Amino acid sequence: MTTVDRRPDPPESPSEAPSEAGRERRARELEEWLAAVPALARELVAQENAPAEAGDGDPVRLESRLELRLGADGLATPAVLARLRSALAATPSSSSWRFVNQLFGGREPAGMAAEMLAVVPNVSMYTFKAAGAQILVERELLRHMARHAGLADAEGCFTPGGSIANLVALLLARNVASPESRDRGLGGERLAIYTSAEGHYSIPKNAGILGLGRDSVRRVPTDDVGRMDVGALAQKLAEDRARGVRPALINATAGTTVRGAFDPIRALAALAREYGAWLHVDGALGGSVVLCPARRELIDGVELADTFTWNPHKMMGVPLQCSVLLVARRGELTRSLDETAEYLFQSHEDDVNPGHRSIQCGRRNDALKLWAAWLRLGDRGWDERIQRQFALARLAAAKIAADPALELIEPPPSINVCFAVRGRDSAALCDWLDREGRLKIGYGTVAGRRVLRLVCVNPDLEESDLDAILDEIRAAASAVPAGGD
Repeated sequence: MTTVDRRPDPPESPSEAPSEAGRERRARELEEWLAAVPALARELVAQENAPAEAGDGDPVRLESRLELRLGADGLATPAVLARLRSALAATPSSSSWRFVNQLFGGREPAGMAAEMLAVVPNVSMYTFKAAGAQILVERELLRHMARHAGLADAEGCFTPGGSIANLVALLLARNVASPESRDRGLGGERLAIYTSAEGHYSIPKNAGILGLGRDSVRRVPTDDVGRMDVGALAQKLAEDRARGVRPALINATAGTTVRGAFDPIRALAALAREYGAWLHVDGALGGSVVLCPARRELIDGVELADTFTWNPHKMMGVPLQCSVLLVARRGELTRSLDETAEYLFQSHEDDVNPGHRSIQCGRRNDALKLWAAWLRLGDRGWDERIQRQFALARLAAAKIAADPALELIEPPPSINVCFAVRGRDSAALCDWLDREGRLKIGYGTVAGRRVLRLVCVNPDLEESDLDAILDEIRAAASAVPAGGD
């Protein structure tokens, strides 16, 4: 495609009514974009498994290679497309076999297509008046997800990520524990939050945001497989009660970030009832196992939760971002989030105006892509996808255990495989692989030891891809100096 840098035609004066010629020109430009985008998308998909260009792992070198500067004058469509192509070609693809770094990966084509289409109407999801059918799509999803979680009477909201879903859950718990806090602040009331030592960093972060203070968070030790220690939690709860501190929320993690461990939800629910604490299940990673009967025991007790975070953009492969908070009792979201806004809420009942139940006002349409993917796969398709992810993790673990140069740290509790290369520092390996553009893989800490974490979230990986991933790691081990592992 040519990259001739001609300026676009100047717009009409705002004081003049749009001319027929102006409309035709804008229509032609739109058609040009609608034709170009699918071609560019196909090009990106075709090349996504190639290694990154040398130097792209260095932000300074990458910035010097790309044309990123903005200017006073606009560019013609071909020139904009050329720069888009360059920037996107230098962006890692989470659907590549080379990307096993994060808790998301792979793609569901129907979801990807719906995400691209959602921006055509470009509506905001606060009222039925503004978004029409998309509100009904979102409502059907929330109902269906709640039924799978065993929370048949639940309400819910879409949020921009699991951290914000956890924030809203903590907000609801704070307002129940301290009913005056929404209007008057916490004052001198002392509340405590309990989470696994291996739980997500958003819990203390959100405690700071909400005025509870990061020091209100109790990090509970884990057992030898990474689950919250129920006995240690009971002791911390008793100690706080004796000191006049009120337990506000117990956070059960369904799929910890590094090890992929699932806390014993049912046992934690019993303690939550005993101490009058809110039970939140952070299932940002592992919440999707409610769709897999063979793995449902991992999340046993989720139906006892007050709130449940579930991220379809992780194990379900829906395009980022797509996160949901389910709330067991209807009305809780409205009590904590609703504000009067006559300029916004002007028609229809509250049930079809989700702005009353959202932490946001303007909100993008994250429902359509999940709905389209669910239509395509159905409940059984999600079950098959999740079983495939677990099978890949077991296969990767078996390959690692059989290689004397590698060390499997533990059998994978779910889809995260933690291992090490004997005689090599895990962080150094990850840095080399990233810098050389060979592989996106991260490291974490297990039992005080830094290890590699291979996330088997992409069900499109084949056995040959796992072999290629391990080959890249062995090659890095040859290039990285020996050191502590």
